[in-house]
Amino acid sequence: QVQLVESGGGLVQAGGSLRLSCAASGRTFSTYGMGWFRQAPGKEREFVAAIKWSSRSTYYADSVKGLFTISGDNAKNTVYLQMNSLKPEDTAVYYCAARRIASGGGYYAISGYDLWGQGIQVTVSS
Repeated sequence: QVQLVESGGGLVQAGGSLRLSCAASGRTFSTYGMGWFRQAPGKEREFVAAIKWSSRSTYYADSVKGLFTISGDNAKNTVYLQMNSLKPEDTAVYYCAARRIASGGGYYAISGYDLWGQGIQVTVSS
C-alpha cells in the first residue's frame, strides 16, 4: 500500500553523473526525513546521504561529500540524489529510506529508518 520507488539508476562511465529519484506511492505519510543507502556485492549496506525536513539539514558520508547532493520535497515525500564524478567504487544497489520515527540510530543508521524502497542498480564502469 505504502511504498517507496527508486528510479534513475543505470550504467555510467567513471566521471559521469546520475540523478536518482525516490517517490512515495499509495497512501501519503509524514516523515522526519529521508535518506539514501547503498550496498555493493559482498558488503554491508552503508549510509550515503540524508535530509532532515524540519531544518533542511543535510548529511553525507565522507566518501561522497562534495560530490553527491541530496534534495527533496517533504510535502510530496520525494527525495533526489544527484551523483557527480562517479567512480567504480560507487557501484552498488542504492536504497531510498524514510524516517517516520523519532527513535532508532538517527539519520546515519539503518535503524533510523522504517520504510525502504526495493533498491536500484547503479553501475560505474572504469
